[in-house]
Amino acid sequence: MFDALIDVEHRYEELNMRISDPQIMSNQDEYRKLLKEHASLEVVVNEFRKYKKIKEDVQDMKDILNSGADKDFKELAELEMDGLQKALADSEEAIKVMLLPKDPKDEFNVIIEIRAGAGGEEAALFAASLFRAYSMYSDKRGWKTGIMDSNPTEIGGFKEVVFNIEGQGAYSRFKFESGVHRVQRVPDTESSGRIHTSTITVAVLPEVEDVGEIEINPGDIEIDTYRASGAGGQHINKTESAIRITHKLTGIVVTCQDQRSQHKNKDKAMNTLRSKLYEKALNESTSEYSENRRSQVGTGDRSERIRTYNFPQGRVTDHRIGLTLYKIDAIMDGDLDDIIDALITSHRAGMLGSGAGDEE
Repeated sequence: MFDALIDVEHRYEELNMRISDPQIMSNQDEYRKLLKEHASLEVVVNEFRKYKKIKEDVQDMKDILNSGADKDFKELAELEMDGLQKALADSEEAIKVMLLPKDPKDEFNVIIEIRAGAGGEEAALFAASLFRAYSMYSDKRGWKTGIMDSNPTEIGGFKEVVFNIEGQGAYSRFKFESGVHRVQRVPDTESSGRIHTSTITVAVLPEVEDVGEIEINPGDIEIDTYRASGAGGQHINKTESAIRITHKLTGIVVTCQDQRSQHKNKDKAMNTLRSKLYEKALNESTSEYSENRRSQVGTGDRSERIRTYNFPQGRVTDHRIGLTLYKIDAIMDGDLDDIIDALITSHRAGMLGSGAGDEE
């Protein structure tokens, strides 16, 4: 690990010189690329330098304790040594986390699909509630949410809703939301006060924007247009602006109808198709991906029940990590950080336990 850190520090110093070079600064593309790399290394280098300083302080304390200092002075040195040893262990743990392999998709925007499962209208209403929670969470982080396609019910629910979230690191925060979400509550229409259990499914995809990353043969797709329904007003309903794209080789179907422009809907639908094909390719060809899906934060598969929202008891339980929080109202208002942070911490702990960063 420390050999790797020395190499990182050398690269950081090299970048310090290069980004100060007027010739490099005149090439904006190269300059931005080097600045980004410099910023990504700076946190690691600063922690490594902090670690080395603490280690020097520990050695100084050892020298004092091994010297002929008086008893009172040695007792103070021992107390100081306890704090330094803890700080050294904390710094080493922080470095290990920093050196874990990065998920290249973490900085991507996301496409999220929420679909009502068992429970009829109650499931559709909860689909709308979870969409609202995700939207409010995104707003708090300054991210942009846009509905791509939806199938609303008459009383305010969604049989399905597909939307994207644009923001740096969006995928890193939402990627563990895939799976079955179960809700237990008394529906407004239930006169006897009986608790109903309903389910919805969530799928989270990294939004692939680079056309070159996933090539789609025009002959492999079938594009249909139709009149949009739902939001958009009369104008959108009078024109065939909605797009449906079928990928004939895989059977994947994507739709988009939120834009007035057929061209914009087609662009969004193609983006969704690329994301689905990208995810499918990872599923089929990357053994590391399959192994990660079996980690303690779950497989992320839509057939797996990952979380229960129990309204009568005011609790939310994530079954993958055994976390229960009694703050359901806050969570449904977009206060998701406690859950997301715990899932990320658990995932990192699993990677450390499996030796994922050993080569570093």
